[in-house]
Amino acid sequence: MKKEWNTVEVMRHARHDWLNKIQLIKGNLDLNKTDRVKQLIEEIVIEAQQEAKLTNLKIPQFATLMLTANWESYPFVIEYEIINGTEILNINDSQMANWTQAFFNTLHNAVDAFGENILSIAIETQKNGIRFFFDFSGIIKDKDKLQQFLGGDGGAQPSLKILEFSQQELAIDVFMPFV
Repeated sequence: MKKEWNTVEVMRHARHDWLNKIQLIKGNLDLNKTDRVKQLIEEIVIEAQQEAKLTNLKIPQFATLMLTANWESYPFVIEYEIINGTEILNINDSQMANWTQAFFNTLHNAVDAFGENILSIAIETQKNGIRFFFDFSGIIKDKDKLQQFLGGDGGAQPSLKILEFSQQELAIDVFMPFV
């Protein structure tokens, strides 16, 4: 599922996203819904601030994955929040990006494609590493597939702890220490 994005594809998707946002603002202005326009602008500002914080973490492979993930054909929407924007000194960016990509692919095959599925990711830098909280809500149709992935060998994945796991929710705490 991992796609290598070239510059033209990135620009095409980014332009499409921005045109959608501008059309939402224009449509609400035409309907004289100024409160909704202000809300949309605030959402755009918050999204841009989160993108800036993500890129400032100096984990380019993981950041690229997060910035392009919603352009993939996943049956879930990905949201993320950087809880604190401290620059990461040094983690295994490649390992975290590869694990996250594998998690997205496993989740893709384990959830109901027609459900209202949302994956929220909170990222928090700490004094000795970085913590990622993955919180999925939606319809999980194949818990065994996810359980197998999450219980896999420790050498291929970061340190993780399952906080919640049901047919409607999966919460995981993943920690990557500084190297």
